[in-house]
Amino acid sequence: MAELMSNSKIGGEDDFALEAIPEQARMPWSSILNVTMGIVGAMIFMQLGGEMALTYGSVNAILAMVYATAMNAVLAIILAFFAAKTGLNAGLLTRGTGYGFVGAALTSLLYASNFIVLAATEGSIMSHAVHTYLPSIPLWLIMLILGAGIIPLSLYGMKQINKFQRYSLPVYIVLLISGIVVALHKKVSTPDNWLTFSPHGQMVGGAALLTCIGIFNGIIGGQTLLTADYARFIKPKEIRFAPFIIGFVPQLGSYLIMGMVGIWFAVRFAQSDPGVYMVFVLGVGGTLYTVLTQLRINLINIYSGSLGLANFFGRIFKFTPGRVFWVIVTAGIAVVSMLSNIIAHIGVVLTFQGVSMFAWTASMLADLLVVKKVFKIGPSHVEYRRGYLRDWNPVGPIALLVGSAVGLILAISYVGTIASSISAFIAGGIAFVLHIALAMATKGKYYVVSGVRNGEGLLDEHEAPAEG
Repeated sequence: MAELMSNSKIGGEDDFALEAIPEQARMPWSSILNVTMGIVGAMIFMQLGGEMALTYGSVNAILAMVYATAMNAVLAIILAFFAAKTGLNAGLLTRGTGYGFVGAALTSLLYASNFIVLAATEGSIMSHAVHTYLPSIPLWLIMLILGAGIIPLSLYGMKQINKFQRYSLPVYIVLLISGIVVALHKKVSTPDNWLTFSPHGQMVGGAALLTCIGIFNGIIGGQTLLTADYARFIKPKEIRFAPFIIGFVPQLGSYLIMGMVGIWFAVRFAQSDPGVYMVFVLGVGGTLYTVLTQLRINLINIYSGSLGLANFFGRIFKFTPGRVFWVIVTAGIAVVSMLSNIIAHIGVVLTFQGVSMFAWTASMLADLLVVKKVFKIGPSHVEYRRGYLRDWNPVGPIALLVGSAVGLILAISYVGTIASSISAFIAGGIAFVLHIALAMATKGKYYVVSGVRNGEGLLDEHEAPAEG
């Protein structure tokens, strides 16, 4: 218990990185929605919407955005419900859904890498905006300054994020509306039919649409798991409705609304980078808008990435210097990725990332919805405590690795083809089916240690084992 208490409040009094959220630390659904709405400001949605429209046509981009909104909402609502019911984040949920105490640590590293990539992408857009306005300052120096600047804001957990998101939201909305109004009055030579814009007569559907969907799949898995990290703060009395709001509204705003805004700007100015066209439209106001929006989303990225790294190194190497340390490490890796020009390869990176994140999400949902509910295999509750869990459960890791391996082979070997575009679906399908098959084959004997009562999470012995 001592180890658990020493690490549950890593970097801030409200993190609870390694334990369930106690009832007294739960927050009103409106506060949680306020935090998750920071995702909507992520310019990656504007950038991807614009890039897809300029490359594959607006109709394909819009259809892909509708798909992403619906798919992500369904997955996020389901996981938000379980997170709120148990008070567990994605990493802790993974422990008890067929991975074991140490096995789940591997997914923590995967989780951290996902948000480091997103932080680097958003940071790159922010840096390009500042550099566009102040070209005399080297881009690399801007990246270093902005990468370091996010660290102080990321140190204090959910309460600090909630305050920043609340007070910055009005400024964000005013600047966005101002940008649209000013852009409407700028003369351009590009076509006005932005909703039906089609480069070189690009056909609707087929490989073009699947490619757009494949790119969005790189975000969907991560967004679903991210939802759990914040939905776990939902008050018990609000579980009946709050997961639907937390799971759906941010996806609607991110993929569909901001994606449409990105298409409009991109087609109008023949430029998909928001950091460039917002500065062109609003000057210093556009720079401020870009920096503010990226700070809003990167607070979430750095926070989630640092929790993932803290869990991985704490479980595998018992290295627990605190989340403050991991915030610095996460931000540092993100800056290195920015300097490596990761944004130039974001489509390919997201396709690869989508494979593993989809497989992980599918594996967890297979356990929560089928293994535990339908076949009643293993404990009915989600056990996450060391001493109660086995260190390794082969069910989840094998399902994840096999699904990811097949998906990655398709994504790498058939770049630009339909097989590559649907690689995340294939990875998720394999992981889902294999997870159930392995749980049935092993009859749930690797879920908890001998003596744990099903559904109670307690040992028959009077003295419980050490947690952590």
